[in-house]
Amino acid sequence: MKRILRLIAFVLIASAPASAHTPQQAAHQLFQEGDLKLESGEVIKDFSISYVTHGTLNASKSNAILMVTAISGNHHRIDFMIGPGKALDPEKYFIICTDAIGNGLTSSPSNSKAQPRMQFPKFTIRDMVESEYRLLKEKFGIEHVVTVIGPSMGGMQTLQWGVSHPDYMDSLVAIVPLAKTPAWTVAVLEASRKAIMNDPAWKDGNYDAPPENGVRLWRDILNLLAARTPDMYQAQFKNGMDVLPWMQQQETTAMKAFDANDWIYQTWAYERHDVGTTAAFGGDTAKALASIKAKTLILTGTKDLLNPEFEPTQMGKSIPGVKMMTISPGTVTGHASAGGFNTADVDFLNREVGDFLKTATSGR
Repeated sequence: MKRILRLIAFVLIASAPASAHTPQQAAHQLFQEGDLKLESGEVIKDFSISYVTHGTLNASKSNAILMVTAISGNHHRIDFMIGPGKALDPEKYFIICTDAIGNGLTSSPSNSKAQPRMQFPKFTIRDMVESEYRLLKEKFGIEHVVTVIGPSMGGMQTLQWGVSHPDYMDSLVAIVPLAKTPAWTVAVLEASRKAIMNDPAWKDGNYDAPPENGVRLWRDILNLLAARTPDMYQAQFKNGMDVLPWMQQQETTAMKAFDANDWIYQTWAYERHDVGTTAAFGGDTAKALASIKAKTLILTGTKDLLNPEFEPTQMGKSIPGVKMMTISPGTVTGHASAGGFNTADVDFLNREVGDFLKTATSGR
C-alpha cells in the first residue's frame, strides 16, 4: 500500500512544469558564444548558452561534470541527484548544468531577437553538443570531464558526446536515452506537433497568446500518455472516469511554462537524431557507438512509451564494456523513472550512478 501511495504522489507531482529558479539556488548565468554555426551550415546569430554551476572547479580542472537536459526541460532537470551525499556531490565535483538550444533559456525561437519564432534555424542534437563543448572550452578552459550525464534528450546528447568527443570524458551516464530515434518516438512527436500546429490560434507560429487547445492536446499526448504508463494510472485512479478532471487540471498547469515554437523546434532535433550520421560513420549507428571510449552506463525505464527501452538496450550493445541497467526493477514508471519524483527511482539513480562514478574514476 505504501508503494502505491508513493506512486500516486509521484504521478501528481511529475505532471508539473519544469522546475523554476529560486533565489536560494545557484546563480543562473549566460555565456555569449557569438554566432553559432550549425551542422546544416546555417547560423544562430548572437548565440548564448544558459547554465548554472554547483561546487568548485579544482586547480587542475579535473573534477568537472557536465549535465545536459531533457526536451523542454532546464538545468534543474536532475537536481534530485545533486547535493551532499548524492551521486553528483558538489563537495567533490564541479557540476555544470546546461540548457539545450530551444528550451527558452539558451537561444531559442521564443527569445531570439535576430531570428524570432519560425525564423529561427533548425538545429540538431549534435549542434546542442557543440554549443556545450564551446562553453566548457571557451568559458572554463576545461579539457576533460569526469562524466557527461543527462536524461531523455539529455541521454541522447550524452551518447552523442561520446561519439563526437570520445577522449573528452572518463564516463557517460545516459538515462532513458536513444541512440537513433525509432519510428514509434517519431510518431509520438509528430502527433504532439500536429496538436499545436493544427490549432488556428498557433497562426503559423505568430501567436499572440498560447494556442490553448493545441497545448492542451499536446499535454495529453506527451506528458499524460507517452511519459506515463497504464500501471501508474491504475494505481492512482480506481474509478477510471476520475482521470478526466485531473487531466484538465494538468493541461491548465502546462499553459504557465510552455512555449509552442520552442517545443516544435526541439522535436525536430529529437526525431532526426542518429549518432550514426555523425561525420565519418556514414549512417552506421553501431559503428558510431563502437567508437565510444568512455566507460558507459545506460539506464532504461520499464515500459517507456516515449523512448522505448528496446532501442537503447539493443543499440547499447555496440558500446565497448557498456553497463546497462533497468531503473528500479519491479517498478513500472516508464519514461518518468528519470523524473525524480518516485522515491524508489531517486534512491536507485543516486546509488547506482554514484557507485558507477566511483568505479569509472578509480585510479585517476
